[in-house]
This record gives sequence, structure tokens and C-alpha cells, in this order.
Amino acid sequence: MRLPLLTLTAIATLFVAADADAQTYDPRYPVCMHVYTPGGRGGGDYYDCSFTSIPQCRATASGRAASCDVNPYYAFDEPPPPPRKRHKKVQ
Repeated sequence: MRLPLLTLTAIATLFVAADADAQTYDPRYPVCMHVYTPGGRGGGDYYDCSFTSIPQCRATASGRAASCDVNPYYAFDEPPPPPRKRHKKVQ
């Protein structure tokens, strides 16, 4: 009884595990171009995240089936929030 149970568990694990897609966004650049290609279900669409600005990306995308977007995985250099002021206790 133990062997069939382990076999079924192994088979179920293989069916549940899906192929993992590679990361499509390069976190080193702030702008990505999504290039659309013919074919159903995204057939061959890809992202080119090698742009430093939206105008640069749009110039490259001009005349192509493509759009430019801000890279959601880019680590923007945001300044830290200002320190909170502490209120003195009134006695």
C-alpha cells in the first residue's frame, strides 16, 4: 500500500510543477519595451529592458508593434523618508 501511495504522490507532484518562465525584466534599467509578435497567446512576445528613458525607448519602438513602460522591477533611487519628530512628554 505504501508504494502505490508514494507513486501517486510523485506523479501528482510532476503534474503540479509547471515550467518556470525566465525573468523578463532586467532590474538594471528603468524602462522596458514590450514587443508584440503575431501568434496567439503571446506567441513570442518579449520584453527588451535596456532603455534609460521613455523617449529613448519610444524612438526604438517607432514603427514597430511595441510599447514602452516603466520597469516594475527597477530599484529607483528614492530618498529615505525624513526622520520622525519625537514629542516630549509633558509632565
